[in-house]
Amino acid sequence: MSRGGDREDEVRRMLDGPHPQVPADLAQRVAERGGRMLRRRLFARRLMLLVACAAVVAFTVWAIQAHPWQVPPAETTPLEGW
Repeated sequence: MSRGGDREDEVRRMLDGPHPQVPADLAQRVAERGGRMLRRRLFARRLMLLVACAAVVAFTVWAIQAHPWQVPPAETTPLEGW
């Protein structure tokens, strides 16, 4: 037999053997864990959205007060009449 056939036979022997017992409350525990994971993910998503909104507001307030698009006034006066 080929090497692949040996592996197939080994897998078949493993599947034909006795199966381990599954806890009766496994489905309930998995559902609770999945619910917790979804709530955490939703909380993290909302927190990131709140932080992003706060950053946009902070940038807007800074831009309104600082006027970064305007050229700063000259520190020296130009010489006239030369």
